[in-house]
Formats: sequence, structure tokens, C-alpha cells
Amino acid sequence: PVEFYLAQNFPNPFNPSTKIKFSVPTVIANEVKQSQYVSLKVYDVLGNEVATLVNEEKSAGTYEAIFNSTGLTSGLYLYRLQAGSFVETKKMILLK
Repeated sequence: PVEFYLAQNFPNPFNPSTKIKFSVPTVIANEVKQSQYVSLKVYDVLGNEVATLVNEEKSAGTYEAIFNSTGLTSGLYLYRLQAGSFVETKKMILLK
């Protein structure tokens, strides 16, 4: 990939689990390919963190994370991808 990308979760609305795809581009520093520290977290509408799906260094590539909502109530949730200076947030709906 040549840029960061955060896809809309599928399916949406979902119950009980959904897939979130994201891409991490190649970063070159001092002529050496480097991995990126990536964080993908899920929040409720009040801003409380309800799950951490990814919290590690990732090399360039496309990835998929699965969010299992067992124990959560129906409603709107936000998921946020953060890597370096890149930050993107999207919405998803849990229907039980």
C-alpha cells in the first residue's frame, strides 16, 4: 500500500462480530524500510474505550481485525486507527 487506509467495517450493522480492514504503507527512513506502530481501538459514544484490536508494530501491508461485541449493548460504536501522525475514525452499529 502507498497510504494508510481504514475501511468501513463489514457487515454493518453487525451482531455479534464484524471485520475491520486497514492498510499500512511502506515507510522508508535512512534508506531502510521500517514498520509502523499501529493502534486500532473501539469506543462507545461516550468516548469510553471498549476494546483494543491492534496495539503493535506492523510492517507494510493490508490487515484485518475482528471485533467481537459479546457483552456490549446495541448502539453506535466508533473505531479509530492511529499510526504515527495518521488518525482516522469511523462509525459502526451493533444491533442485537
